[in-house]
Amino acid sequence: MKEIIHTDSAPKAIGPYSQAVKAQGVVFVSGQIPIDPATGLIVEGIEAQARQCFSNVSAILKEAGSDLSKAVKITVYLKTLSDFETVNRIYAEQFSGDFPARCAVGGLEIPKGALIELDVIAES
Repeated sequence: MKEIIHTDSAPKAIGPYSQAVKAQGVVFVSGQIPIDPATGLIVEGIEAQARQCFSNVSAILKEAGSDLSKAVKITVYLKTLSDFETVNRIYAEQFSGDFPARCAVGGLEIPKGALIELDVIAES
């Protein structure tokens, strides 16, 4: 049985999807762009955007009874690969032990003109 996850501590979905779905002990977090849930606006600059994406993902995982330490797979979508080094540094700061599997893809158009989007699969 699946459980729909929603928290006001992360941006509302901007389309017909859930922030996350929990099923059989796994949390599937939908792509999160760097919208500040307090203002509804995208934060400025790649560093702030990357941090906001991780903040949004963390809030959703917390609502699902999980956290980033339980992430098993993360996909990073970038508008331009020239931001990879900055994002990679911020990504590394999010973990204190083993890193989850990851894919990073660049050269994309991301909703609302964002520079980055993250989706995550984690244990609950």
